Amino acid sequence: MSTPYRKTGFTFHKRRRVNRRRPFFFYRLCLKLEGAPGQFPIVQNMTVTEGGTVNLTCRVDHNDNTSLQWSNPAQQTLFFGDKKALRDNRIELVRATSQELTISISEVTLGDEGMYTCSLFTMPVKTAKAFLTVLGVPKKPEINGFTKPAMEGDFITLTCVTSGSKPAADVRWFRNEKEIKGAKEVNASGRTFTVKSSLKLQVDRNDDGVAYTCKVDHVALTATPQQTTEVLEVHYAPRVEIKHSLTIPQEGQYLKLECVSKGNPSPDPVLWTKDGGELPDLDRMIVEGRELTFTSLNKTDNGTYRCEASNHLGTNHAEYVLFVYDAPTTPSPSTAPLAPTSPDTTGPLGSKHLKPAITDPNALEQRGPDHALIGGVVAVVVFVTLCLIIVLGRYLARHKGTYLTNEAKGADDAPDADTAIINADGNHAHAEEKKEYFI
Repeated sequence: MSTPYRKTGFTFHKRRRVNRRRPFFFYRLCLKLEGAPGQFPIVQNMTVTEGGTVNLTCRVDHNDNTSLQWSNPAQQTLFFGDKKALRDNRIELVRATSQELTISISEVTLGDEGMYTCSLFTMPVKTAKAFLTVLGVPKKPEINGFTKPAMEGDFITLTCVTSGSKPAADVRWFRNEKEIKGAKEVNASGRTFTVKSSLKLQVDRNDDGVAYTCKVDHVALTATPQQTTEVLEVHYAPRVEIKHSLTIPQEGQYLKLECVSKGNPSPDPVLWTKDGGELPDLDRMIVEGRELTFTSLNKTDNGTYRCEASNHLGTNHAEYVLFVYDAPTTPSPSTAPLAPTSPDTTGPLGSKHLKPAITDPNALEQRGPDHALIGGVVAVVVFVTLCLIIVLGRYLARHKGTYLTNEAKGADDAPDADTAIINADGNHAHAEEKKEYFI
């Protein structure tokens, strides 16, 4: 009884008495038909940027001179071994051996994307498939919606658009170097995508001169991202501020007033006035552009100085009230008192040195009369005067009562007023009764 052997659809019988060379021959024939063990094509998926070049490689570990073939997604043969089958100048042979077949495709287009097949012509034919991905490069973005110039307070919408990306690109907005968020919209157009991002804002004077940048990020942009920058111009009415060089202006000092005005268009020139009228024509007062300079201050310079700036959007002003103080008086060196000293222990070996103590600059001015002393003297004089008045009043009141009492004593027994006055003790206090002596 024979034992069947099945090899790729072929059957042969092993008999007890046979020529041993015959089954060996058939065994080699079967290996030839189905390929040696491990004889499988090996390929790899590839990704290429549109317009670039890609190599497709097919390898086998073991091969007995069996032919390799590359086919495109449309199942058109590109190369069979080292023989070119398709007339396409973009496709060239790189390497062809019994174990490798490598071809290159240059100037790749989006239409080249798809499944490519490598075939090994054994019985049966063995194949391997590699997918070629083509990346669509996004175009440089365009920014729309800029109005030059924009007016302060206007609402504007900036739109950034890029097309041709595959897959869809990412669009980002930047205000100078700081990223801000926009509204993104993606639309498919054939094999590629169009991406649009919108940015809505109300402009003010802080947006004047600000750079708005739209950047496109995509896997096909390996070096630097595509970007476009626009600088926003905003017109606004001026704002005015006066800066001065002195805190306490004094007679004889130098003073500079600077009119700082910011506006777009620039409000040049500016107008200086004093107390609502024109500036006096003095050699000490000089106007140069935005600056008003006093070479030597005088009390006649006191007043309100106004700086006014204007452009076609409006007018603004600022004021500075100038009050010139007296110059400090400095005593002559012969009469100037010596400044008090304070010990300084910073000398070598801890020795004490005398150094002038820090004094008030106003201490050098000439001292006036001591008002406290004068006030004390006046208070003492007033107090003494009041005391004298009180004592004198009490004395007069007491003597007036004595007079009235003596007058009353003489009136008790007097028949008339004249006799009462004569008999009053007050007029005869020291009188003695008349006595007559007869000798």
